[in-house]
Amino acid sequence: MKARFTRDEIAATALELVDAKGLAALSMRSLASALGTGPMTLYNYVDDKEGLEELVVTAVMAAVPAYKPSANWRSDVERIARGIWTAVGKHPAAIPLVLTRRMSSPAGFAVIDALIAALGRAGLEEESRLAAFRAVLGFALGSAQAGLGDDNRGAATRIGGVAGDVYPNVAALAKVAQQSSPATEFTLGITMLLDGIAMRGR
Repeated sequence: MKARFTRDEIAATALELVDAKGLAALSMRSLASALGTGPMTLYNYVDDKEGLEELVVTAVMAAVPAYKPSANWRSDVERIARGIWTAVGKHPAAIPLVLTRRMSSPAGFAVIDALIAALGRAGLEEESRLAAFRAVLGFALGSAQAGLGDDNRGAATRIGGVAGDVYPNVAALAKVAQQSSPATEFTLGITMLLDGIAMRGR
């Protein structure tokens, strides 16, 4: 008997539900309603709500482009990190799931494996490669989360106003942030990370 839905269809619908109504709205019942079926149907595809959450992560991480390795490890790491940042940033409500479940899906493993492979060409010792991997992945995910506000410059202005003369360093950096953008900060940040990683390579 042919399955009524594919896992990809269920994952896409689950992600749409989370995007529209937030993570708290995701349940067997709400997803079944969105699919036009009954909750019991979903148990043919997943065991429980955790299974639904893993499908959401799969849908997010599947949007990270697949890259063929090049001769330039820096370029490869930057492209993978940017792909993660872009894909995750499009689905802010799903970020908590990506942070906790990114390694539980084939799509997530594919991205992680590509990143580790690229860092493997940087001439790092194994412990340094692990540290570099965590740093790059953490930066990409953290940058996606940090850039979620609808009015980042307005937030920086408010922070600077609250800091005032009491916390001059906060106020000064907030002033810089008012003139910056998430894309600019990501590019500068990943470049700084890659510079540091390159210095550790053999």
